[in-house]
Amino acid sequence: MCGIIGYIGRRNAVSVILEGLKRLEYRGYDSAGIAFHADTGIDVVRCRGKIRDLATLVESKQLTSRAGIGHTRWATHGKPSKENAHPHRSDGIVIVHNGIIENFLSLKKGLIDKGYTFTSDTDTEVLCHLIRDHAGDLPLEEAVRAAIKEVRGSYALAVISEKEPNKIVGVRKDSPLVVGLGEDEFFIASDVPAFLSYSRNVLFLDDGEMVVISPEGVLVTTLDGVTVQKEVTVITWSPSMAEKSGYRHFMLKEIFEQPRAVSDTMRGRFSSDSGEINLEEFGLSKEILRGMTKVFVVACGTSWHAGLIAKYMIEELARVPVEVDIASEFRYRKPLVDAESLMVVITQSGETADTLAAQREAKALGARTLTICNVVGSTSAREADAVFYTHSGPEIGVASTKAFVTQIMSVYLLAIALGQTRGVISMDTSKELLHELVMLPGKIETTLTVDSMIRAIAKEYFKARGFIYLGRGINFPIALEGALKLKEISYIHAEGYPAGEMKHGPIALIDEELPVVVLAPMDSLYEKIMSSIHEVNSRGGQVIKVSNEGNSDVCDSARHCIVVPDTNTYLMPVLLTVPLQLLAYHIGVLRGCDVDQPRNLAKSVTVE
Repeated sequence: MCGIIGYIGRRNAVSVILEGLKRLEYRGYDSAGIAFHADTGIDVVRCRGKIRDLATLVESKQLTSRAGIGHTRWATHGKPSKENAHPHRSDGIVIVHNGIIENFLSLKKGLIDKGYTFTSDTDTEVLCHLIRDHAGDLPLEEAVRAAIKEVRGSYALAVISEKEPNKIVGVRKDSPLVVGLGEDEFFIASDVPAFLSYSRNVLFLDDGEMVVISPEGVLVTTLDGVTVQKEVTVITWSPSMAEKSGYRHFMLKEIFEQPRAVSDTMRGRFSSDSGEINLEEFGLSKEILRGMTKVFVVACGTSWHAGLIAKYMIEELARVPVEVDIASEFRYRKPLVDAESLMVVITQSGETADTLAAQREAKALGARTLTICNVVGSTSAREADAVFYTHSGPEIGVASTKAFVTQIMSVYLLAIALGQTRGVISMDTSKELLHELVMLPGKIETTLTVDSMIRAIAKEYFKARGFIYLGRGINFPIALEGALKLKEISYIHAEGYPAGEMKHGPIALIDEELPVVVLAPMDSLYEKIMSSIHEVNSRGGQVIKVSNEGNSDVCDSARHCIVVPDTNTYLMPVLLTVPLQLLAYHIGVLRGCDVDQPRNLAKSVTVE
């Protein structure tokens, strides 16, 4: 949530910052602004609405500068408005901020007593005045250090001063901040895509670190002023991977990129000939895996659904008990975690505040932590004992698609690895399981050919008042995911339920106008799920059935049926997911929704 971009160098900073803000739109926002050094001091331009509105304001003035900062805001303190938009100013100090200042009310009272005037409802303006209060004759970085010592909360900051036009100061705590290294130019941002067109060389700041960028270079220190030597990370994916490539929306592009994403994620992770998983890719030894007595999985949103699938896979293939928690609940229930526990953290961004808090809690209790993540160098990846990267490439659409399917295949590989090392499954069984994984990208390609059929179904139901999604066993989490996607993208209320639970309440909702999406692959629970379909039909519900090839009665008892290729039980959730993604997408488009940037949502939720 929220985006930061700062630039100092040989180009026009105004153009660079506007471009960077556009590349951060996927994070979600409701207002935007830019500040830059001009001949008369620091100019600030901001507005409620989209980057295009800000660009219209800025470009009409033909502004140029060599240094500045920009921001996209997702409202926390104060409603979306021009007054609450960043950057904020206090005399000659200007700041942009991601995160939440928890003690802002007490700080604000003290500043008001000193005569400071507030023009917004934000906690950020408090921080801006606080830095100004400490500034005096101090260098900017020292004023920021002094102010930060009074602050409780999470933050990523970029600060500039009229007195020092050749300097940008950044600080991070519990909110991501990265530095880009170019030729005679430097960048500071909340995420790499903001400056990837100019530089692939990146420094990832850790909590409690400050960076000063100037024409002379980059200096990273602790908040106590101790110099820190940072390792340069080279980003391997290209800017073009984040472009739409002819697709109408990023979400549709990313749905159709899933075969490639799965192929990239599996590459080099196992041997098809021997059936052996490359444990080095997980960063965990056989001894550690054999010693685990319990697995905990924490995640949020779509990643939590991948965690629920992980439970089915790991318990069946490795016979290890698994507990799955929504990350925001984990640390408040006093979990029974110890040194023989493995904590699996699933996070697309690696920066989700609730997930990081759960990860740190588990680590403090002695557990080993494994992060499954899509972003190299993210906080979760750096703090974990081991990390398994999903190689989805940049996911720009706020609603996760390709990151989700690569998370499923990542936990599939983890389950096989645990099963192998614990002697639960043989190498022959592993070979069979991995053979199905190798075939998966092609089967996703085949599944994507149902797009036109799903578009027709969407036209029939895009005005529906609600949906129910039903699944059983390992496919129940996909019912949850299908409902979540529809809610996120189309703003239609939808519920995902275990099919056997429908008669204990949700059945009261069924009438002739209610679409009911039923996940019904031919597996050990097929007869059970068919009973649920009959219950829906007897009450006039509109059944949209998703099943697999080889099922002779695949289209029986359904108004619409969608057929996906056959695969094993563990990978079937991936193939069932694809039609549900497309259904949500097409319904959202037909309803005129912004499917890439749904209202009120942010890609990376970095506040609790």
